Amino acid sequence: MSTLLVKNARSLGESVDLLVVDGKVRTLNASIEAPADAEVVDAAGKILFPSLIDVHTHLREPGYEWKENVATGLAAAAHGGFGGIMCMANTDPVNDDAAVTKQILEAARRAWPDGPRVYPIGAATVGLKGEELARMSELKDAGCVAISNDGRPVGNTEIFRRMMEYAADLGLIVIDHCEDPYLAAKSHMNEGVTSGLLGVKGQPDVAETIQAARSILLAEYLDVPVHIAHVSAKRTVDIIAWGKSRGVKVTAETTPHYLTLDETAVNGYNTLAKVNPPLRTPADIAALREAVKTGVIDMFCTDHAPHAAHEKETPFDEAPNGFTGMDLALTITYGLVREGVLTEADLIRLWATEPARVFNLPVNTFQPGAPADFFLFDPDLEWKVAPDTLYSKSHNTPWLGQLVRGRVVAHWIGGVKIV
Repeated sequence: MSTLLVKNARSLGESVDLLVVDGKVRTLNASIEAPADAEVVDAAGKILFPSLIDVHTHLREPGYEWKENVATGLAAAAHGGFGGIMCMANTDPVNDDAAVTKQILEAARRAWPDGPRVYPIGAATVGLKGEELARMSELKDAGCVAISNDGRPVGNTEIFRRMMEYAADLGLIVIDHCEDPYLAAKSHMNEGVTSGLLGVKGQPDVAETIQAARSILLAEYLDVPVHIAHVSAKRTVDIIAWGKSRGVKVTAETTPHYLTLDETAVNGYNTLAKVNPPLRTPADIAALREAVKTGVIDMFCTDHAPHAAHEKETPFDEAPNGFTGMDLALTITYGLVREGVLTEADLIRLWATEPARVFNLPVNTFQPGAPADFFLFDPDLEWKVAPDTLYSKSHNTPWLGQLVRGRVVAHWIGGVKIV
């Protein structure tokens, strides 16, 4: 029988000890006497968090291993505090086949046998082409926990309806990347003053909101759930709040960058700040901050989207969209706690308990018998964001080169130390 005692940690402002026996939480109390055979860890000055869940990542394997692979993506997850990650289907070949799902899961088992855990998201349509429904039942049986067409929104509303119905029959939730394919076509940033000054074609925020409204209306009509991906705009927040007020089974996520960076981050044609949906305005940031606090937005995610350096070192309109995220996500969102925008309890809700509830995943509640998935976070540790301090294979983040504060210093999954 293995026994671990974490002493003098901080949890929700209180000093606590955590006793773990055989990979399960035994008790969490203000003071626990060390059993004779226990390994004791002194966590003075560190915050005790349950392992986080990231519901929206891109691991790139198979097919794009020069950007990321399962092993390096899970390294970023482990060091970022994530005990479980849901990975999107835009691989090559696309994860529209059970064989691809099994390949991803096997790669995870080989690279990180003790976790973090990978939960694949299956493609909603064959090849993500939006024309023919994928074999969702086989994908679920192989291990997929949700369905999405990821960054290629389904323009055909009839196909999208059938997709929602089929997924719901299987107990799966559709994760919808909301983007009108016509309004958003060939855009590279938010449409507004900054795009005008830069002479870059912008995407209006309604491109996101119109598609979100379609999804919510269909969810209400069919009485099935839908999950709105990476919300970036105030108008979309308003539509989600409207749907929830009507009892629609709609949930939503947003990312750290939509709560901390605005469209001016792309000034100078900064490709590291190019992302889709694009960074919006200070008014959108304020609305999203309020939405995560009140629960209109249910959870955080990273939308971890690694790209190799040479792919971002191109003219702005040729550079791919996306940031890496798992290395930095908690560091950035803990900054919102310092600002007084959120509390540590909010972070646990947004990064752990709500993702687990919505997608039916295991989570550490620190109740007796819960999985001993947890980490220690040093809120005062300062470090520079650089290629040698990041664990993702790619380093495409707008925080590159900056000094940040707060980092995971140790991480256990099932009572086994992985970091």
